[in-house]
Amino acid sequence: MTLGELIVSRTSITRLLRLGLTAAIPAAVLLASLEVRASQEITDINFDALPDGQLSISLDFSDGEAIDYSSYTIEDPARIVIDFPETQNRLPQRRYALPDGNASSVVVLEAGDRSRMIVNMSNLGSFDTAVLDGRFVLEIAGSAAGSYSMPALAGGRVASAVDTASSGQSSIRDLEFRRSGDDEGQLVLSLSNSNIDVNVFSEGSRITLELMDTDVSESLSRRYDVTDFATPVSQIEVEPSGRGTRVVLQAGDYFDYLAYQQDDQYVVSVKPLSESERDQRLSEFSYVGDRISLNFQNIEVRAVLQLIADFTDLNLVASDTVSGDITLRLQNVPWDQAMELVLKTKGLDSRQVGNVLMIAPAAEIAERERQEIETNKQFSELAPLKSEFIQIRYAKAAEVVTLFEAGSEQGGSLVSERGSVVVDDRTNAIIVTDTSAKLDEIRALIDKVDVPIRQVMIEARIVIASSNLDEQLGVKWGGEYTRDGSFLGPDGRKQLSIASSMGAAASLNQSAGGATGLPYTAAPLVDLGLASATSGFAIGFTSDDLFLSAELAALEAAGEGEVVSQPKIITGDKQQASISSGTEIPYQEGAASGGTQTQFKEALLKLDVTPNITPDDRILLDLVVNQDSVGELVPTAGGGVIPSIDTTKLTTQVLVGNGETVVLGGVFKNEETTQIQKVPFLGDMPGVGAMFRSTVNTNKKVETLIFITPRILSDVLLD
Repeated sequence: MTLGELIVSRTSITRLLRLGLTAAIPAAVLLASLEVRASQEITDINFDALPDGQLSISLDFSDGEAIDYSSYTIEDPARIVIDFPETQNRLPQRRYALPDGNASSVVVLEAGDRSRMIVNMSNLGSFDTAVLDGRFVLEIAGSAAGSYSMPALAGGRVASAVDTASSGQSSIRDLEFRRSGDDEGQLVLSLSNSNIDVNVFSEGSRITLELMDTDVSESLSRRYDVTDFATPVSQIEVEPSGRGTRVVLQAGDYFDYLAYQQDDQYVVSVKPLSESERDQRLSEFSYVGDRISLNFQNIEVRAVLQLIADFTDLNLVASDTVSGDITLRLQNVPWDQAMELVLKTKGLDSRQVGNVLMIAPAAEIAERERQEIETNKQFSELAPLKSEFIQIRYAKAAEVVTLFEAGSEQGGSLVSERGSVVVDDRTNAIIVTDTSAKLDEIRALIDKVDVPIRQVMIEARIVIASSNLDEQLGVKWGGEYTRDGSFLGPDGRKQLSIASSMGAAASLNQSAGGATGLPYTAAPLVDLGLASATSGFAIGFTSDDLFLSAELAALEAAGEGEVVSQPKIITGDKQQASISSGTEIPYQEGAASGGTQTQFKEALLKLDVTPNITPDDRILLDLVVNQDSVGELVPTAGGGVIPSIDTTKLTTQVLVGNGETVVLGGVFKNEETTQIQKVPFLGDMPGVGAMFRSTVNTNKKVETLIFITPRILSDVLLD
């Protein structure tokens, strides 16, 4: 029996020793095998092209007759992993780049007493392994995209020559991105023909399209920013690759996609997941580790755990009580799921500290943690007490203490049973007595909560705009009749002076000498005049014994006004603040004793606000705005009057950006009135009826608008 015929690993030897079968293998053979393993080395690597685009990778060893290896694959990302136990890596470099084909690079690493070869691939395909002529050979199925010819040079360096002849038969003619219903984004590729081979796969938040043997023009080969379309896709990158063209869509964390081809158009639709679909996906699968494939029958649990630790580059510490065999076949599952399945099957549990994974039976871990808790409790009961004076800078000391009080007067959750807390209101500080560990916890809490509160200035504008139009028309009729001719002057001629009630007079004087006539005002027969009229027209008629006068008065008034109230207030984050300005109106009210007493009624402009700064520096405002004004006087039952208050009030909650202005609400009031006074029957006569009535038309409009502008003072300076 030669050493080449006896290929055993340390794990196999350990298992044989445990089963008591060492008698079948001479001790000298075992020691020789271990010695050979320790001296095994990888000395050279070669790459050769095979028919149909296949790739052959061969490794030379210092002892070609004693090559031991194991292999497994990873689907996402696509990798072939070959492990060589008890082997050292003597290659001059770790990574070898491959310019084309299904395999993109080869990495050879050494960790501890073994070496590993990793073949990074675009798509996981079939492969074969063998030991031929004292060399390890890996053959990987390829594609027709190109061929390899990579002979090894002196010193182990690799030279490459790639045949990248492109057929040029297929190409991307156009690219279009659009947004459809339900926030779905669609990428439409116009192809030169419908026979292009397209490979679509998803990696995390990216969707990748590989278009085989397809060219793309320089005008289309670039990065597109499609964030403004408001779809799950934020970016599209088009670039040529060694096998054709690669299109990468960068999407969000939660999405679903559909890829299909219609004649010469290839469409990729990406839609966001609803909240229920997102929760369902998270609940169905919560494992995030890289995928691994394991296929073993009756393998030791410790060996499986070692494989997973090697795959994840975690340090593994297994308890001596971890034992037994397991049979498993897992294809393309996350490593953390595979780890959980193995642990649950054997009643084990794990704890991870940094990059060290500790494995032990669940009962053993629970007992160890219970003992640690008991030890810490005993240590805290025996640890010496210390007192520390902690100054509170921004908050109130009493409020800080309530954060860790749990019902007792001397402390709570952060203070042990032996500790105490005393508040000094005079210096705004606390005095804590406890162990050193508890003091550190209390200081850490205070450093987090004793911070300055951000300040917010809220500016409100209350605009009251009013416009009114007043139109009035009135008439007065007067006259007198006498039998003695008292309208004649001393010379026998008629004389009369008609004085208008508005101060404007029209006079008629027929005396020969032109003497001033005696003033005379006719007694009113119909009084429908205007008390406040400033213009008018009066006419009169006289005879020896009859006098008639008519006075027309008109008034038209228009006015516009705007009252702006602008209260400002500064307060802290989540701190309620209020500001008011106005008057208190006194009025008399009857008392129970029979007398009167003076009462007051407020008419205020008031702003009550509580701001809440959100993490994205917007401001959530709880607002109460009052705008009161004095209205009409209302008579009371006791003969007095009290004022009425015209009130405008707004209560709301609104989210506003920093420095932005929002219109919270408005009140529009339009009042139109028409008032007519007339003489019965005469005022209703057609035409002449206007001479026996007065008309007052009033149109009044009032509009109230409320504007709010909040500003965070830490970011925006005051004007």
